[in-house]
Amino acid sequence: GFRTCVLAESWVDDGAGRALTAALLQRLRSRFHLVLESCRIGKCQPDPGIYSRALEELRARPHEV
Repeated sequence: GFRTCVLAESWVDDGAGRALTAALLQRLRSRFHLVLESCRIGKCQPDPGIYSRALEELRARPHEV
């Protein structure tokens, strides 16, 4: 009954190691209900917007987490 989320402080990686980063994120996506990457949503931690977005996508309220 629990839904899980990863808030990743990340950036768009165009370096040589990007395949490793992509593989890690894919592995996380297969194990968590939601993976939010700061570079994809335009918000960084501790911006409250990233937490609001997580709550919205998980359909949860603050007192439930």
